Amino acid sequence: MMDIEEIKKCIPHRPPFLLVDRIIECDDESRIVGIKNVTINEPFFVGHFPEFPVMPGVLIVEALAQVGCILGNRILKPDNQPIVLFMGIDEVKFRKPVVPGDTLRLEMIKIKQRKDLFRFQGHAFVGDTLVTQGIFQAMMKDPATM
Repeated sequence: MMDIEEIKKCIPHRPPFLLVDRIIECDDESRIVGIKNVTINEPFFVGHFPEFPVMPGVLIVEALAQVGCILGNRILKPDNQPIVLFMGIDEVKFRKPVVPGDTLRLEMIKIKQRKDLFRFQGHAFVGDTLVTQGIFQAMMKDPATM
C-alpha cells in the first residue's frame, strides 16, 4: 500500500532511524499495519549485542510509534508535514526478543482522538507471535504554529 518512498513523504524520519519499510494495510480512519524487516546490517546490532544480536525494545516501540504517525497523518491530512510529539507510552510489554532475520508486523489501532491528540493501541508480531505491545499517546502539530 505504501513503499519506502511514500513513507518518507509522510514522516520526517530517515535512515538509520526510519524503522518502517512498508505499509501493507491502512483504512485511513483507525487501523494501520506496517512492516519492518530486521537485518543483521542494522547499525544497533554492532553493540546490542555482538554475540547475541537483539533489536532494542526502545526501537520496537519507536517503530510502532512511526506507524502510528503515518496513521495520524492519513487521518488529519495536514497541509504541511507535522511535527509529532510523543507524549506517553503505557503498559508496554516485551514478550520475546526480536533478532536478525525477523519480520516485524507493526499494528496500530486508534483508540481515541481529540483534534491533533491521539491515543493508539500497538502490537508488534513476528509471524503469529506477539513480541511487544503498548498504548501510545502523541500530538501532531504544524511546525508553523509552534
